[in-house]
Amino acid sequence: MSQEDADAVLPTILDFGLNHIDTAASYGDSELRLAPWIAQHKGAFFLATKTEGRTSDSARAELERSLERLGVDHVDLIQLHNLVEEDEWSRAHGAGGAVEGLLRARDEGLVHHVGVTGHGLRIAGMHLRTLERADLDSVLLPYNFTLLKNDGYRRDMERLLETCAERRVAVQTIKSIAERRWSIKDTGPRLSWYKPIEDGGALARAVCYVLSNEQLFLNTSSDTRLLRPILNAAASRRELGSPSEAALAEDVDNLGVEPLFDGAAHERI
Repeated sequence: MSQEDADAVLPTILDFGLNHIDTAASYGDSELRLAPWIAQHKGAFFLATKTEGRTSDSARAELERSLERLGVDHVDLIQLHNLVEEDEWSRAHGAGGAVEGLLRARDEGLVHHVGVTGHGLRIAGMHLRTLERADLDSVLLPYNFTLLKNDGYRRDMERLLETCAERRVAVQTIKSIAERRWSIKDTGPRLSWYKPIEDGGALARAVCYVLSNEQLFLNTSSDTRLLRPILNAAASRRELGSPSEAALAEDVDNLGVEPLFDGAAHERI
């Protein structure tokens, strides 16, 4: 996204009173695009970014680079990005690992909170393991009607939500409006790595499905054309109410909604 486009879309969040911005070191030039907006609205936002570093040194270096790119002296939340593979998990949690380094950065005031993110059917279980091992402040993972039809993922998710409630760990959700992976038959712009739901009614129901659980936060899609419709749905969620399972199932059938992850070939992005 160009700086001009970023500057045009960001005022939308003020219209809805949002105060949380989530980005990542690996999201292209996202941090650079956000920097002018953050400087203009200093202290107005809870600012979150992510690192793919798995050692203390690499995570620290990436954090310092993010601070420079964002033009800030600290971030509110630094997240271990997509920590799901066993070897990476062990390295991050071991001696000299990223968790150790980021908790030290928290003690130093460079970050206020430390969290973890991830994708795939294993991630709810991996987040549980992470919380057993480390005192983190937030988790981020996929959550939508189709995904929760997977018995194993739903069970892991229920256990994770229980643990997070007990420990006051924030639960951020992604892929709430995912329709399916892109097909070679699809035309038009691809502004997200997956095909999002664009139908207005179905999109609103997908948003309300997530937000009907007061424990959950919802992160919007990277397709910024859908930012205002998502926020409109979120703002109207009490009026719209929690969608019925029948209505959600009908959306799945009508739109051909498919799970993004299958535990096998489609487990990774």
